[in-house]
Parts: sequence; C-alpha cells; structure tokens
Amino acid sequence: MSAPTLNHRATGYDARQAYCMAKAAELAYQDRDGVEATAAGWGFDRVRHHHSTFSPPFAISDTRAYTMASPTMIVTAFRGTEPARLRDWLSDTTTPPWPGPANTGLVHYGFAEALRAVFPSVLAAVEELRDDEQTVWFTGHSLGGGLAMLAAAWLHFEEPALPAQGVYTFGQPRTCNHALADAYDRALSGRTFRVVNNNDVVAQVPPEPVFRHVAALRHIDSSGKVRTSTSVVGNLLDRGKGMTADPFAPAADGVRDHLVKAYVAALEKNLP
Repeated sequence: MSAPTLNHRATGYDARQAYCMAKAAELAYQDRDGVEATAAGWGFDRVRHHHSTFSPPFAISDTRAYTMASPTMIVTAFRGTEPARLRDWLSDTTTPPWPGPANTGLVHYGFAEALRAVFPSVLAAVEELRDDEQTVWFTGHSLGGGLAMLAAAWLHFEEPALPAQGVYTFGQPRTCNHALADAYDRALSGRTFRVVNNNDVVAQVPPEPVFRHVAALRHIDSSGKVRTSTSVVGNLLDRGKGMTADPFAPAADGVRDHLVKAYVAALEKNLP
C-alpha cells in the first residue's frame, strides 16, 4: 500500500486515521535514519528524536520517541517494549503510584518514570515545531501507547495552550487510577481511541481495580473486524482461542495479538 495519508483535521474515530497512526507507531521501532527517511516520504520534513533512561523495578530501561512535523500537523510517536519486560515492572506493587498531571488522580509509577524521562524533550519539540498552528497528535504501541495517552493528559492539564487534536493507542496497558481516567475521558472525549487486538495480553495489565483504562475502546475481534464494543460471551469466546499456560510466552496468542505488525495488518483490512 502507498504511504499513509494523515488527516490533520480528523475528528472522531476514523478507520484511515487509525491505520496511519498505527504505521506511525510502528515507525517508532526503527532507527533514526529510518524514521527520518520514512517521515520525509510522508510529507513530514522536520523530525526530533527523544531518548532517555529511567529505572523501573528489576532493570534500567529507556524511553524512545520521535516527533515529526509537517505544515499542517505534528505527531509524536512513542516506542513500545517487549511484553515480558513490561510484565516484570508492571507487576511491582511495592512502590506507591505517582500523582497525575496537575495532581489529577494517580499514575502507575513505572509509566510516570518512563514519561518523565522524555516529556520535557517532547514538549520542547512540539513548542518549537508548532510554528503555524499545526494540530498536535500522539500515538504509540504497547508501553508507547500508555505514554501517548499520558502525554496527552499532561498536555491538557498542565499545558492547555497546546491541546491534543487526537490520540490513537495500540495495545496499551492500564496506566492510571479511576480519578485520572474519568477526568481524561471527560477532557478528551472524541479525541482518544484505544485500539485493542483480540487477546492482546498487554492490554490486560496492570490489574484492575487499582488501575483503569481510559474509554473509547475499539476492539479488533478474532475475525479481524474493528468493533466499538464486545459482548461478554463474544469476548470469552475470542479469549478462548489460542490461549496457553503462560500468556506472556513468545508463542502465546496474547503475545502474537500484541505485535505491532498485527495491528497494522488488521487496521489495513478495515480501511474503507
């Protein structure tokens, strides 16, 4: 398929915009040269890279993202991480959550650390590149999806002069408590879309009820169709397909469904 065409004025859920944002999230896994070459082919002539380390439980990790700008829009895409590594530091329950943006609710400590590592760089890039009232967008897959949602939250609650036009996340974990999730849903209703592919195991952690997902779910069922919701029975039937003893095992259905290429392929099939 030809290069995706991002719509800087898209509103509501749009199948083509979802596919394009998934491609942008996938691009975050490439190296700097690959990001810049691809972004240029998409009409984004300026790119800024973000990279910093942080210290979740068990190991030093890093946050990577890029911000690309065109004459009409700015997109920041956060890179994800391996499901098993994400499971390790999301499972830590000994560290208290951190305050959310403008002291709104609470954020899982690991996500707060990961975002704080690069958010000043992201904010500086958006402020620098937004020289003609471009719309601002966030996207990401896996850990990157959680960071995209939180970046939009920090922008809304602490930098209201730079509102996010849209947020698309793919296979993001739960990031925050109910207070921040509810405030976020009120503030960014119609602008955030959380896409989950069938049995994606990362979308199921960390556990409820302490941590919550934001709303606006788009669920890709076992047949590859994007739905606005899923029934309890349908959800159980989908989850029953391909399950293994360890849902984080490399061959598990939940890990296969989490792969960014699985999201891109499914969303391409749903294009009008």
